[in-house]
Amino acid sequence: MITDVVLVHGLWMPGLVMSPLASRIARAGFRTHVFDYASRKRPLDTHAERLLRFVHERVGDAPAHFVAHSLGGLVVLEALRRAPEQKVASVLLLGVPVNGCFAGRRLARRGWGRWLLGASEPLWREEASGPWERAAPLAVIAGSRPIGLSRVLGRLPGTNDGVVTLEEATPQGLTEQLVMRVGHSEMIVSARVAHQVVAFLSDGKFDAAAR
Repeated sequence: MITDVVLVHGLWMPGLVMSPLASRIARAGFRTHVFDYASRKRPLDTHAERLLRFVHERVGDAPAHFVAHSLGGLVVLEALRRAPEQKVASVLLLGVPVNGCFAGRRLARRGWGRWLLGASEPLWREEASGPWERAAPLAVIAGSRPIGLSRVLGRLPGTNDGVVTLEEATPQGLTEQLVMRVGHSEMIVSARVAHQVVAFLSDGKFDAAAR
């Protein structure tokens, strides 16, 4: 039986950026669907409602895996919070600021930064998302290579991927977490990350031998 995987991109990016990862997942035998949305032009609730409609149209009533990068993870979590009836096989978050984003708050201090963040600006504040309470597994891949906004706005505290710190990327109730030497945007095109994504989708755990 073929399982569906819904991929959701992050801020300032088109859905096309998820194509390399989607292709690698598809080669492993999954059916992939990339959700494209205007990340900075609409608020979170609008994105969440659109995602739910997208899943209903593309997947129907079957349980789906969700793989989301950065802001896309917040969209997925909000959508699933709004629709407890939505069937979920698993959720895998890639560099998602579930507990706010220090780099985002720094950026929002500048007028041009607030413009860049657009309607997403409130999401980067220091507000932890609620705990994961579904039976389906929730996994996280976090980056430890500080390449991203930190090069422009200054160093970030602790382990980070250049945009999101490890603490910010760690939700309550997660099942699996893997820290990899990749930057924030790098993780969606990394073959090593894709390998771990496929491992988790296939077996419910990361490939310990490849870490």
